[in-house]
Amino acid sequence: MKLDKRGIGLIAGILVGALIWFAPLNNLAEISAQGQQCLALTLMTVVFWATGVAQPAFISAIYLALLVLFQVAETSVIFRSWSTMNMWMVIGAYLIAAGVKGSGLGERIAYWFSIKFIHNWRSLVIWIFIISIVLSILIPHPFPRCFMLLAVMMVVADAAKMSEADKVKVGFLIFAAAAPTGMFLITGDSTLGPLVASYCDGGELSYFAWIIDMIVPMAVATIGTLLLGLFLFKPEKEIVIDKAEVQAKADELGPVSIKEKRVIVWIVIAVALWLTGSMTGLSIGFVTLLIGALMALPYIGEVLTPGDWNTVPMNTLVFLTAAMAIGTVGGETGMNQWIADVVLPSTVPDNIFVLTLLITAITVVIHMFMGSVMAVLGICIPAFLTFTAGTDISPTAIAFIVFSAINIHYILPFHNLAILVGVGKDGGGYSASECIKMGVPLTVLVFIVTMVEALWFHILGLM
Repeated sequence: MKLDKRGIGLIAGILVGALIWFAPLNNLAEISAQGQQCLALTLMTVVFWATGVAQPAFISAIYLALLVLFQVAETSVIFRSWSTMNMWMVIGAYLIAAGVKGSGLGERIAYWFSIKFIHNWRSLVIWIFIISIVLSILIPHPFPRCFMLLAVMMVVADAAKMSEADKVKVGFLIFAAAAPTGMFLITGDSTLGPLVASYCDGGELSYFAWIIDMIVPMAVATIGTLLLGLFLFKPEKEIVIDKAEVQAKADELGPVSIKEKRVIVWIVIAVALWLTGSMTGLSIGFVTLLIGALMALPYIGEVLTPGDWNTVPMNTLVFLTAAMAIGTVGGETGMNQWIADVVLPSTVPDNIFVLTLLITAITVVIHMFMGSVMAVLGICIPAFLTFTAGTDISPTAIAFIVFSAINIHYILPFHNLAILVGVGKDGGGYSASECIKMGVPLTVLVFIVTMVEALWFHILGLM
């Protein structure tokens, strides 16, 4: 029987795990038996994820079960993420996203922007990025944002009589905008945001603090990605949009419904509580969960139905649990310290820009091979936090630099899930060729963004 990629990945992962399990790692640096077991199971899992041995949640379930069965750590450590705000924030964010999408509010806003501001190709591309930022406030996950915006922009494309080639460019730019625009807010990506936040300020980074920390570097990332999009993806001919055709589609939504009005009220309440979390002391994660659940109550809600629980993906929750467990179990067993001792220099560079360059370069290289954003976050952030533990550099700065280096960076679609879900006719219509075209110069932008972060974090006193 001929081995395919999945079969090769299965064998390679098992071999890597077995090699690390029995290797004399103490010859390189001291590591506990549990730390070595954690490293073996983690690297096996990473190989499985990277080669697509099975859907990532199945691999994650195997990893979590093996950690428990081999008693690598206490179950309270392995599943610590469920005792913090982070997992519950993800659930609440998906519920809110379901309410915004199901009510039609997000689609109505996108149509309004399109009719008001899109006149030609340049304005279309610019407003894709602006609408993405606006929708990130309302819909705390990039996938539904992208597909909602894609549906609206295809109406605009048809009204402009775009060629199929130009529609592919529009589709790609919608998904390419998801990463930088979704990083302005902790709720901009309800999967990755909580994971990164779990390493910042004791896992309780406020909504407002995230904005302050990320607004400048993400503005650079968003503008840089936008300029690359305008430069690399030019239309075959300048477009002229039939606004009447777009207006007709918008009119089909009818007047603003009572559901939309209720969603607007709850979103305003949610944002107000998110912004004032540092003053009220209310956890952003449980506020998000509460607002999502309140949308189902009679009289004040009636936006969500029992069927909307199906929009909360169990596979994502399992995947996220495993990704967070890599860091927590790795720290508990000494794996993170061993990685830092063996892979990283013996001393931390005094110059913050040299340190940032080192972090970015290592992170990008690891991401190139591993692919999974979550997996790289789970390995790299704890390792670099351990590496810089004896300095006055804030864990928040390290977490954000690693996050930026991974999430903005991609060459192939599998390097970023938001890019991956848009591949093919069922998504944005694009292929790996568009990703490579954007991804190569985008790698340079990644280093520019992290250098800006170093300067900005120095001004804020984080570095």
